[in-house]
Amino acid sequence: MIRRIAVLLVCVLVVSGCGGGAHTFVVKAVAVGVPSLAPFFDEKQGLGHDNEVRSLPVRGTLQQGDTPGLYGGTRQPTICDVAKLKRFLTDPANHQKAVAWSSVLGITTDAIPGYLDRLTPVLLRHDTLVQNHDYRKGKATPYNSLLQAGIAILVDEQGEPAAKCSCGNPLRPFKGDADRISVKFADGNKKWHGYEPSSVVAVRPAPRNMDRLALVDVDDPDVGITRPVGTTGRHDSTFDTRRQHAVPNLMGATFGEARRQLVSSGLAVGYGGSAAPSDDARVTASDPPAGTELRFGQYVTLTVSGGTSGGATSTPPAPTTSGPAVGPPTSTAPPSTSPTAPPTTSSPPASPPSSPPPSSPKSEPPPSSSPPSSSPKTGSPSVVTGSPVTSAPATTSAAPVTSVPVTSRAPVTSSAPVTSSVPVTSEPVTRDPVTGTPTTTET
Repeated sequence: MIRRIAVLLVCVLVVSGCGGGAHTFVVKAVAVGVPSLAPFFDEKQGLGHDNEVRSLPVRGTLQQGDTPGLYGGTRQPTICDVAKLKRFLTDPANHQKAVAWSSVLGITTDAIPGYLDRLTPVLLRHDTLVQNHDYRKGKATPYNSLLQAGIAILVDEQGEPAAKCSCGNPLRPFKGDADRISVKFADGNKKWHGYEPSSVVAVRPAPRNMDRLALVDVDDPDVGITRPVGTTGRHDSTFDTRRQHAVPNLMGATFGEARRQLVSSGLAVGYGGSAAPSDDARVTASDPPAGTELRFGQYVTLTVSGGTSGGATSTPPAPTTSGPAVGPPTSTAPPSTSPTAPPTTSSPPASPPSSPPPSSPKSEPPPSSSPPSSSPKTGSPSVVTGSPVTSAPATTSAAPVTSVPVTSRAPVTSSAPVTSSVPVTSEPVTRDPVTGTPTTTET
């Protein structure tokens, strides 16, 4: 009897240890300047150059690729030699590596040159989770990794990491739970100074393709860099990140609508909990509130309720308004092409996409196929193409539902959809920093 009880107890412990969502994802740390043990290409070839950048705090682990200030850059277009990477991957002597590289990204070897032409070099400003790939025994070997802030990477039109510049290793989105990771610091990748689990991000694709990226100069955070997608820095223009922009009135808007308004204003979106709210969840509060003046890339943390596709009622931790040491541009004045020159008084509108792009490994909206201008653009930083989609918030005759807030990183709970007998309104008119044209939200 005692033996049976002991066996039963062991079985219970084993089962309980394997269930209940206790699984953690082992992640290999990749520090700035530390070469890979099994790279696709020799890192001594000078494919990429990392920088020393301290990871910045975030408000929400999952960040979309068009988040203002998510990525950084320098005014020296040398962080990633895309032309050299293209030569390596199209060299017949490297055909086996090219087959392995392209298979990770879901393209053919013939599509590699066109795919690389649509990638953009940036520097990470946050310690970033990715699915990395080494080259072992003629194949791409995937593993989860945490790339230190300051590492140079290539991103696609939706802002997702695509390749590590220094070694050419292909990158894919991290597929685990970003809030349950166990970081392994080994093989020369010692824990770096300033590492904080709260500063880790995983990047999700932007809702639509971008025609340019709004970066922050890692050497001078008061300077922003507008970089056309598919260029390496030679067509950059600059803007003043210290310019202030008011938080729009987002009460009653859907999370998706609120996010579009904030991104078009050069502000980042924050939220509480371990998962981003669904796009149809309703905003019940913003912190800081509407009318607050913020700089480019600072966070506006949204509290939402309802939602039908995994959105959760969430009350985020109280954010500070200090945020990243950067600030938003205005919607009426474009940035100067010099960090010290004052901005001009008008902004040339950005042209929307005119035709679909070459095939891409993911299903995504088509970016512009027009080549970047040979001269730098001086428009306000923009992160999405075309006009943002707006829609009228749904209303019913039922009484409003009040949601119960949940603290950050608490289990996701659902609540009844928010309904109201009063039509929801948002800001009457704003200006799209991409096109410079006024946009309205229906009441």
